[in-house]
Amino acid sequence: MDKNSKIYLAGHRGMVGSAIWRALEKKGYSNLIGRTSAELDLRNQAEVNAFISKEKPDVIIDAAARVGGILANNDYPYTFLMENLRIQNNLIEAAHNLEVKKFIFLGSSCIYPKFAPQPLKESYLLTGPLEPTNEWYAIAKITGVKACEAIRKQFDKDFVSLMPTNLYGTHDNFDLKTSHVLPAMIRKFHEAKENNNSTVELWGSGSPMREFLFVDDMAASVVFALENVLPDHLYNVGTGVDITIKELAEVIQQKVGHTGEIAWDSSKPDGTPRKLMDISKMHDLGWKHKIDLEEGIEKTYNWFLENIENFKEVKL
Repeated sequence: MDKNSKIYLAGHRGMVGSAIWRALEKKGYSNLIGRTSAELDLRNQAEVNAFISKEKPDVIIDAAARVGGILANNDYPYTFLMENLRIQNNLIEAAHNLEVKKFIFLGSSCIYPKFAPQPLKESYLLTGPLEPTNEWYAIAKITGVKACEAIRKQFDKDFVSLMPTNLYGTHDNFDLKTSHVLPAMIRKFHEAKENNNSTVELWGSGSPMREFLFVDDMAASVVFALENVLPDHLYNVGTGVDITIKELAEVIQQKVGHTGEIAWDSSKPDGTPRKLMDISKMHDLGWKHKIDLEEGIEKTYNWFLENIENFKEVKL
């Protein structure tokens, strides 16, 4: 990939997009394009077509999405389904019609069936029912994966999908109503520490197992996909190591310095019992993560402290 290639990064201001932007700049890519949602509404097909037609990027990386945790997915099912479909379909269609050379689509491990065998292989897609608490987002992302696969199959174009495990890191969303579990825990433990180490209440039983990938490692996988022609259409991206939610809480509690109690509300949903990714396909090609969970949590908490007055909150 030529360092002067024009690369449009959709969602460049988000946690994942900003990490990809930093990684591309570090590697010497100098012709990067980004637009805020105020400048370009990706839900509007005419706007997207006009923008791609004018800019003529060589590559589109789709890191744009409406995202959130269990609560947000449950409360806004139509929003999560339709907005994600519009965003990705407009980008994929424009990339195809306007002869963009390479398209990298980012999804999520929630595309796989709730009770699929562990670890999750790419071949398990569409082999069983989804986890109900985030099926709306998952269905949209599955559609994006299949659209990219169809374009590869019918038109032999370099469209590839990367499915990360649970991502976290700097520039994360710490809004308790819409955030994912790890940043929500960081905020809860921090606020409880500041409140005389009061008790922290957490959802569920603590028994589900989750795999977490620091966002800079995800960005590195995108650069890897950019610089190589990947032979298949779908790749899992993760660490290959998981941890119980209870163990995660204890690690975050220790890193934050909270010394109070943890209370588990078992009346709240646990979500999928386990979501460990089989990442052998990416490993076989030469990509591996570099940042372990404890180091990643430290980096994320330090960023949270530095930006505590203005960290991003997502309002739906």
